[in-house]
Amino acid sequence: QVRLEESGGGTVQAGGSLRLSCVVSESAASPGCMGWLRQAPGKEREEVAQVSSGGRASYYLDSVRGRFTISRNSAEEKLYLQMNNLKPEDTAVYYCAARLLSCPVGKIRANEYDYRGRGTQVTVSS
Repeated sequence: QVRLEESGGGTVQAGGSLRLSCVVSESAASPGCMGWLRQAPGKEREEVAQVSSGGRASYYLDSVRGRFTISRNSAEEKLYLQMNNLKPEDTAVYYCAARLLSCPVGKIRANEYDYRGRGTQVTVSS
């Protein structure tokens, strides 16, 4: 069992920044792959970014590449998402997710992650 808890969401104006954090607990072993997912109203949940156990970012959604940065501190069991130059279309509930297996090459479907947190709301106003 892996427990994930997100924090750092909020409301910002377009062009602003937020940093999401996720704490991993109750994990017998460090997840092989971790990522951030998001779900906007009326849309499917999608993968935003993923990072390997070694801390290498292995995927970014095209629309966030260059604006978002995922990072991982495996020793402290923490995951981060630095979001800069936020846009109204980034408004969504953001979820921290963990996968026991290692990251594949490329995108993972949201339901291929084994565990997910409860989510934190990010709202970007225009």
